[in-house]
Amino acid sequence: MTTFDITPDKFRHWVFSIDGEIATLTLTVDPAAATFGAYELKLNSYDIGVDIELANAIRHIRLTHPNVKCVVITSGLEGTFCAGANIRMLAAADHSHKINFCKYTNETRLEIEEASALSGIKFLAAINGACSGGGYELALACDHILLVDDKSTSVSLPEVPLLGVLPGTGGLTRLTDKRHIRRDRADIFAAKAEGISGQEALDWGLVDELATPTNFDDAVAHRASELAASTVRVEAEPVHLSPIEVQIAEDRIDYRWVKVTLFASHAELKVFVDADPEWLLRTALELDDVLCRLRFDYPDIGTLILRTEGSIDHATQMDSGLFDSTTNGIAEIQLLWKKCLTRLDLTAKTLVAAIEPGSCFVGILFELALAADRIFMLDGRFEDHDSPLPAASILLTYTNFGVMPMWNNLSRLNSRFWGDQEALEALSYSNASILADQAAQLGLVSVTPDDLDWDDELRLFIEERSSFSADALTAMEANLRFSGPETMATKIFARLSAWQNWVFTRSNASGPLGALQRYGSGSRPEFDNRRT
Repeated sequence: MTTFDITPDKFRHWVFSIDGEIATLTLTVDPAAATFGAYELKLNSYDIGVDIELANAIRHIRLTHPNVKCVVITSGLEGTFCAGANIRMLAAADHSHKINFCKYTNETRLEIEEASALSGIKFLAAINGACSGGGYELALACDHILLVDDKSTSVSLPEVPLLGVLPGTGGLTRLTDKRHIRRDRADIFAAKAEGISGQEALDWGLVDELATPTNFDDAVAHRASELAASTVRVEAEPVHLSPIEVQIAEDRIDYRWVKVTLFASHAELKVFVDADPEWLLRTALELDDVLCRLRFDYPDIGTLILRTEGSIDHATQMDSGLFDSTTNGIAEIQLLWKKCLTRLDLTAKTLVAAIEPGSCFVGILFELALAADRIFMLDGRFEDHDSPLPAASILLTYTNFGVMPMWNNLSRLNSRFWGDQEALEALSYSNASILADQAAQLGLVSVTPDDLDWDDELRLFIEERSSFSADALTAMEANLRFSGPETMATKIFARLSAWQNWVFTRSNASGPLGALQRYGSGSRPEFDNRRT
């Protein structure tokens, strides 16, 4: 099982230090601490474990260190910044792990950019040695790139010429869309395995600043101070992040407020609500953790049923709490929920919301339903229950109207009704509960079975989904989930991740004579050069 919750004191690959307003993350990968398999993490190359630590470091800076205004990312390995994703790991990993690895790493890079744009934390890449592939993509996610000018250190994206794959964590998109590198120069750069160094890298816009080896440390300190002075963070008390408690059995994954029941080809994820002050923070952490586990450790689970349970009043209270300025770190807790929901949007499983008596799909929890591919809502009550619960209802709140945007920068309601302004205008946030019949009229749900058909409708849907090709379903769902405008993030996930997914299955990359298998062996790969 993969562990996604790691506190900085348990890091094996990053040294995490703070000096006033400046935090430093020093990459010093333990070569012997591979997450799985027998590969060695040479030259500060990384696997999922290295990136999980980075994601946790960013989370801790955002929540527990509200005074930090600049993060310096650098290397503790002489002559090397980062060699990117470990090639032996990629060659040994199954297809599912490779793709989820790329996706998770993309999400972490995007969180760096979100922390800069929305949290007021600036990031400085202090490149003090060879920087290639995913290492340069990490630098591209930062606000400023400072490169040591020692006549030998270069930046590069060597995946196409050396490995037969693509820069898998946004490199191509950030070259053109973020740094505005001219298309032909980007083509030259991505085809040049040795990369580009010094003044040429600066002239092309691949880096922002050069410093000689003797002046490098002073240049980093000066630039970090300037970046810290250029930004404003919301003043807040630190938020205590205790470890996530989880119990895992053959058929269950249980947290305090999130519980998953596992079946052969589908799972049911239920969020429980109460009025505990810790609920907003801990539930978001639990949801995020379980979504990562479901991706990496349960690839055979194809369909995820999303349920909620609890008091409507408590759910409404928790939703309102997202905007309570007296709560420590509430702005970052909002962004944590946003991250969790966007992770759900990108999860390659069929998502189905089941709204029934006892559910509490209110505000932030209705966002779970809006992320789903289908929404089932029971019309009426369960008549055979001794003490029937009130009929299922939905409650829209302020949260549903733009506070939690998807990666396309639209709310999930806006994405659902893209191009149908009349339907959007019919919706409003109020204290009025919406029952099944009205929800169907408003277009908020897909189907509204009654008590007699409820179980059969869900069962038949799961059986139908299980009979389809998982590849075709993943592609179909990814196409349908994001409507409207394209952003850098949707390009990264829809274009780059999709193409990387395809490339990883091809013999030129992953076959026995492909580039990933023959890299470092002294034998050249053999390519099928028919264009498809």
